[in-house]
Amino acid sequence: MEEDGSLADAFWLVARRLRHQSREALAPWGVSLSQLRALEVLLRHGPTRSGALAEHLRIAPRSATEVVDALAERGLVERRPDPADRRATQVAATDAGAELGAAVRATRAAEADRVFAALDDDERAELGRLLRRLVEE
Repeated sequence: MEEDGSLADAFWLVARRLRHQSREALAPWGVSLSQLRALEVLLRHGPTRSGALAEHLRIAPRSATEVVDALAERGLVERRPDPADRRATQVAATDAGAELGAAVRATRAAEADRVFAALDDDERAELGRLLRRLVEE
């Protein structure tokens, strides 16, 4: 990258590299990034109504339904009655979904380590601190 490139350009280049490597790392599992994002939300928040899942993912409810259908076909999530309202349905990760989530997180962490291997420990710590600061803004 050229020295006069903007900070934003550098950030997006690194983000693009991480996304590309994530896609390649996910290929053996046959799961898309949108399906993985949905699974991660469910693993983080627990059983969730499809509408709330769509809000978390910032996608249309119909799109969330398609993602959930694809995950359910693979046995990674299941629909179950909402205990607070039996007319409603929640989506929950299955044990297989939790196992896949853990495997993918480990793989993505290894890929990120490869990307950031060019930095020494102090540089990594400083980058982490700066990125967390931006997230908190």
